[in-house]
Amino acid sequence: MPKFRRTDRINEQLKQEISLLIRDQVRDPRVGLATITAVQTSPELDHAKVYITALGDEAEREEILVGLRSAAPFIRRELGKSLQMRRIPELHFEIDRVLAEAMRIEQLLREALPYDASASTEAGDDADGAVEKPAEEQPAAGDQAEGEGQE
Repeated sequence: MPKFRRTDRINEQLKQEISLLIRDQVRDPRVGLATITAVQTSPELDHAKVYITALGDEAEREEILVGLRSAAPFIRRELGKSLQMRRIPELHFEIDRVLAEAMRIEQLLREALPYDASASTEAGDDADGAVEKPAEEQPAAGDQAEGEGQE
C-alpha cells in the first residue's frame, strides 16, 4: 500500500506547487482566478490531470482553461526546478465538474424539499424530524421528584 501513499503525497505536493506558480508566476491574463482543486497522477507518474475551478460562466472557464493549457510547459519547467522528482509529469488541465454537479443535486433537493418541509411542519416536527415535548412536561435541571434524595 505504500505506493498509494506516495502517489497521494505527490498529488498534494503538485497541487500546492502548481497553485503557487499560477498565483505568483503565470502572467497570462486569461488565467485569472483559477483554483486547483485536485491533482491526479498516473501510476507511472508521467501524466497528471490537474482539476481546476474558477468563477464566471462556462465561456470564462473555458478561456481560463485555454490559458492554463498554454502555460503548462512553463509550469512543468518551473516544477522541475522546485521539486526533487526524476520526471515531472505532463500536465493536463481540466475543469472540475464535481462542484457543479453537487450544486445541481442540491438545487434539485431544494426544489423537492418545500413539499417535504411543509408536510413535516404541519405535523409539529422540528427541522431534525424529532417531536419536541411541551415545556411543562420537561423537568427543570434542578428539580427532583418527591422523595428522591431525602432520607
